[in-house]
Amino acid sequence: MYWKRHAARAAKGIAFVLVLGTVWHATAQDAQALYPRMAPVEQYLMADEKSEIALARSAAPESISGEAEVMVLGRHGYETAIKGKNGFVCIVERGWTAPIDDPGFWNPKLRGPICMNAAAANSYLPRTLKKTELILAGRSKEQMVQAITAAIEKKELPAMAPGAMCYMLSKQGYLNDQAGHWHPHLMFFVSGGDPAAWGADLKGSPIMAIYGDWEQLTTFLIPVRRWSDGTLDQ
Repeated sequence: MYWKRHAARAAKGIAFVLVLGTVWHATAQDAQALYPRMAPVEQYLMADEKSEIALARSAAPESISGEAEVMVLGRHGYETAIKGKNGFVCIVERGWTAPIDDPGFWNPKLRGPICMNAAAANSYLPRTLKKTELILAGRSKEQMVQAITAAIEKKELPAMAPGAMCYMLSKQGYLNDQAGHWHPHLMFFVSGGDPAAWGADLKGSPIMAIYGDWEQLTTFLIPVRRWSDGTLDQ
């Protein structure tokens, strides 16, 4: 019963989601008008490193994030702030990790706390780091896409490792202007991938899928019951 309620709420309560987003036309037009291009770099940075570390760690329960590596965003890319012990890596993603057609791509308010397991840290994270490096170097969205696509084709960026996944359980995140922190969820990353094989996006299924054809990447999204602090999602 919980999953049916949760899937229904997810379908009704969100116009689009950051690393997830299905885009509805009215919302897309509004956001596109608000964020047509990159804002000054300062607007994407957090002034306090300790606050960014805490936000990144809020992506997963303390039993996981407490011993994870934490990276924070600087002017030229992500930098390691705390070395980890358990193979997990926690960061706060910005809007340019969203699908390229997401109208919130340049939204400087977006903060997506995400804590990746070792498989994702070795395969998904390099794409995030490269996208960030390119964007902060002044590349356009189109140039970023071209560079990432070429790097994937040349195998300079790896395919997704088996079992690559992440936690996104933060109450403090801000995934878009409509949904705020949305719902606590897990994401699984698969190169290529067939949503139907997971039963994704079918009536009554708790699993949603986003396919980025230019990256040949499918992201499976699974809502869960609790936030990283243990409280129930209401």
